[in-house]
Amino acid sequence: MQVLSKLTSVPVTCTEYVHPWTESCSIASAEFLLVAIQDSFRLYSAVYMLSLAMRGRVPSFEELKRTIRGLLQSTAFLTMSAFSYSAFLCALRQLFGSYNFYTAAYIPAYLAAFFSIMVERPSRRGLLCLYVSNVATETGWNILKSRGMVKSLPFGEIVIFGLSTATLLYFYRLNRQKDYKDSMFDVFQFALGKSEVLHSEQSNENLPQRRSTTGNTPRASSYNFIQMAVKVYLNLISKIKSLSRHHLCRHRYSCAYSILSGGTRMFSIGLGIQVIMKILFQTKRVIRRPKLFKRIFLNRGIFKLGLFLGCFTSLYKLSSCMLRHITNSDKAAYAIPSGLLASVSFGFYADNTIALYIMWKTLQMTYNWGVEKGYVPKIPGFTVFLYCASTALLFHAATLEPMNLRPSYWKFLYSISGGRICVMDRSGFDVYGLNTSGQIRDVSELFKTPAVVKFRL
Repeated sequence: MQVLSKLTSVPVTCTEYVHPWTESCSIASAEFLLVAIQDSFRLYSAVYMLSLAMRGRVPSFEELKRTIRGLLQSTAFLTMSAFSYSAFLCALRQLFGSYNFYTAAYIPAYLAAFFSIMVERPSRRGLLCLYVSNVATETGWNILKSRGMVKSLPFGEIVIFGLSTATLLYFYRLNRQKDYKDSMFDVFQFALGKSEVLHSEQSNENLPQRRSTTGNTPRASSYNFIQMAVKVYLNLISKIKSLSRHHLCRHRYSCAYSILSGGTRMFSIGLGIQVIMKILFQTKRVIRRPKLFKRIFLNRGIFKLGLFLGCFTSLYKLSSCMLRHITNSDKAAYAIPSGLLASVSFGFYADNTIALYIMWKTLQMTYNWGVEKGYVPKIPGFTVFLYCASTALLFHAATLEPMNLRPSYWKFLYSISGGRICVMDRSGFDVYGLNTSGQIRDVSELFKTPAVVKFRL
């Protein structure tokens, strides 16, 4: 088959392409609207209710009002994304009389993203931009890879995570959380502790080192095995606490205790998260077959998150303490080699989503820092522009080359469209040489998303 230019028009009507199940553009748009409202409300209800629950207290009446208002506004935003995409597809076809490679998905998706993001609260636009940019970066890389323009880099996600994390940790050591109240700094503080923040005032005085006491010694006859084990453990911890600590280290006890305790705590948290998630996702299976509960703990994959978090914390603290001992100084720049070394642990839990999120968060904070210092100009509306461009790329991939799209995002679009994303007839666009029809069939079979219109009205 001859491959046409991307600007060559394709004589396909919106009835054939956008809504082959009905000849009416208005009916098709109304269906998209009603189905999107249901899925959007269901999705954001879970998000906002979880946000309330995480506060750990009974919400006030004002908090409930803000939550409901935010829920409705976010629902309207996501509904507008799905509804307006269909409407713009039909409108552009009527305006130009045909489709080409760009008007088949990218341009209408960009317009839909612009109008929908205007509906959402300004305070949430940055977070939405961060998410879609994350997914779009992976999708864009897959598109370039499918065309043979780039090749996968060995351990590429670890390299991205390491460079990005080292930069963020440098900002953290500069105590920039006072300037930017970002949740990422809260994560670092939780994992590494306040002792790894480089405060403006350099205090070299030794912090008091507490020594654990065992209290009154009970009679030997009252000891059992468990009591003996506890005593040995407490004595060992006491000895580790009393080991040496550099006078510039701000942790209360010895460097060895800070390294071991920090790593152990984060390993336990990571393991606990994995266990809870496994149990939640397999509750029905475990109830039916209680023997599966044992398999959860025998699965080696359950330790991956714990190993990553534990080793990351220990390696970072180890490197930071060693640099202070070797150089007899404490500098924010030490966060860079320490962060790079600690990021090796990401190999236990390597994930593209996490790596790209950290990368975009780093770019965001670096840009804000550059604007503050006057190194780069502030671009008005850049967040909106980036969101629209990223969303348009995702809709383009879902429409013309879905094999390059992240599976979770494909399933999200399938759900919010009521299955209509699979029913849209793309056969007319096979002339662009992307095997669009074949990709749709493969994706539908692979992810079990059949080409069935679901009304749910």
